[in-house]
Amino acid sequence: MNKTLRFMAVPTLALGVLALSGSPAMAADQSYQTTLGQLNGSSASGTVTVDVTGNQAHVVLNVSGLPATFMDAPYPHVQHIHGGKQGTCPDPSADKDGDGVINTTEGDPAYGPILTTLSTSGDTSPAAGTDLKLAGQGAAYTVDRTFELNAETKASLEAGTAVVVVHGLDPATLSPAAQAAKSDIVPSLPLAATSPALCGTLTAGQMKMPAGGAATGIPTETGTDTGALAIGSGLALIALAGGAYVVRRRSTTSAA
Repeated sequence: MNKTLRFMAVPTLALGVLALSGSPAMAADQSYQTTLGQLNGSSASGTVTVDVTGNQAHVVLNVSGLPATFMDAPYPHVQHIHGGKQGTCPDPSADKDGDGVINTTEGDPAYGPILTTLSTSGDTSPAAGTDLKLAGQGAAYTVDRTFELNAETKASLEAGTAVVVVHGLDPATLSPAAQAAKSDIVPSLPLAATSPALCGTLTAGQMKMPAGGAATGIPTETGTDTGALAIGSGLALIALAGGAYVVRRRSTTSAA
């Protein structure tokens, strides 16, 4: 009987150890960032971060210094994640027609087609790429959205070929020929409206750690699951102590 009681505490402790070792590691997100550079004589600036969790993307785009008005209304600036090509922003040699403007088509070999539209609301597919109602408005604005990331964009991010392009130039800064030209992708608009003003390649940053994560990069368990595990291990230790007490009490009684 004493031997039976003596070993009852051992399985209890083992269960507590198994509960701790079986706890799942918390997944880390991948973050991508870029500082947007100027194109076509633009004086604007901006930054973009894209945090990816599974198939969800949280995008924060901040821009300033863009043209403020267009036809006596706030200037609509469309912006996208392009990809699938070189993963770079075009240099001046991309201006093939010599009008002093790298239009959207001329920039395509460098940054590729639209993969995701960074719209202010609603549709984020390439189909919304020239929808001015979903564009950023005015000289400075922020787009802060979470949406489902399509497979093409995710693959381009992982391959390092995803490029953010913000469109919309001040016509007054263009050559007379460019001012008179129509857009290469939306002929009903002037060339300035759809030509790129800012561009930047998204690069992977450090893995984002969950709250409470250690600086070593090893995730630290947080939340109710950790609490339950701590309680479970505590109960296991209490049960072990109780088992030892029963063994000692039984031994003392037998000796008496």
